[in-house]
Amino acid sequence: MICALGAAVCFGTASVLQAMASRAVEPGTGSGVDPALMMRAVRQWRYLAGLGLDAVGFVLQIIALRHIPIYVVGAALAASLAVTAVVAARLMRVRLSRTEWGAVGVVCAGLLMLGLASGEEGSGEGSLALKLGLLAVAGLVLLVGAVAGRLPDGPRALVLGLAAGTGFGVVEVAVRLIDGFSPAELRNPALYALLLGGGAAFLLLTSALQRGSVTVATAGLVLGETIGPAVVGVVWLGDRPREGLAWLAVTGFVVAVAGALALARFGEPPEPAPEPATRPA
Repeated sequence: MICALGAAVCFGTASVLQAMASRAVEPGTGSGVDPALMMRAVRQWRYLAGLGLDAVGFVLQIIALRHIPIYVVGAALAASLAVTAVVAARLMRVRLSRTEWGAVGVVCAGLLMLGLASGEEGSGEGSLALKLGLLAVAGLVLLVGAVAGRLPDGPRALVLGLAAGTGFGVVEVAVRLIDGFSPAELRNPALYALLLGGGAAFLLLTSALQRGSVTVATAGLVLGETIGPAVVGVVWLGDRPREGLAWLAVTGFVVAVAGALALARFGEPPEPAPEPATRPA
């Protein structure tokens, strides 16, 4: 649980830095998802710092996924938006209202309930069909992102956010389906699902943050990376709460995700203030 919360801190801080960097670069000339956008963004020191935090967070996420259920890790990662809100208040000079501070408290309360109710990770290893299905979902994420890039800015942000969240969800599940680093794992479809899903998610999230409503994109991201993996963990991998505490686990999951959605706007840096109009002489 400590590793899951550490990953949330890393991802929450990185999202602010990457959003600021992606908004600082020139957009592409086309209307679709721009793969070169990430190459332009990495020239920004904030984006590089965010990638470094993402790498640390990913290692912590892997450790957490090896010891606690996916639904707990997913809720903790969604709660990274609470971290984002606090960091945004510091770096972007965004003032948090009492309602928003209350949402931060709601997220923390939900995580506390999950921590008390969660058991150990499930013993399910996942069938070959599940691994192949995961690889197919990763490919579908990339395809949906390519189509969504041509939509108007409003629905574009939502679909790209959902697709990116689903890609990160693929990574969460794939970590559970990979057993070590032996050469035999090169035949495991979950390994390629992890690489394809993670790469597609980064590309789509960068594009979503660059144009359109990042608030909407972030809300889609939270939904995509929490609900699907939680269902897979419970139904196919045997994740279970402590005996008699299923109600507390469900309540904590819903509360944590709802609080995170209430804080979705903190993936979005403020727009620059307009130039003051010149008064006529």
